[in-house]
Amino acid sequence: MVIAAMRSGYAVIGDTQFLPGYCVLLSDRPGADHLTDLSRPDRAQFLVDLGLLGEAVMAACNGLDPSFRRVNYEILGNRDHQLHAHLFPRYGWEDDELIEGPVWRYPRDRWTSPRDAYGEEHEPVRDAISTELTRIMAAAYGAI
Repeated sequence: MVIAAMRSGYAVIGDTQFLPGYCVLLSDRPGADHLTDLSRPDRAQFLVDLGLLGEAVMAACNGLDPSFRRVNYEILGNRDHQLHAHLFPRYGWEDDELIEGPVWRYPRDRWTSPRDAYGEEHEPVRDAISTELTRIMAAAYGAI
């Protein structure tokens, strides 16, 4: 599921793909539960990496689906106590009652259903994100 090792952790494709291109940035700092558990330089790097991954998700999803609208970013940590951030692509084809609210308004079964689980059919979006992220990291890390 790992897309790339980044300076602050790992970019991974989400285990559910009802919103194709859903990714997570996992911190590699042991014991970091909250963003504020990181030193300021590590915190800044995590947020830079989050932006780079979001840029890659945006470019990949926009290139694959003309109804792509935006990327939503969330750092929650309510259940899993290891710092991580969610990146959710949002699309024009989403149901009207869901499109303008947070992704967590989707029914629970969308998060657990085998029909939405990451699988072979999601390889093109994963590959597109990987390609974009490799390009973006090379440009960004060379400039930082």
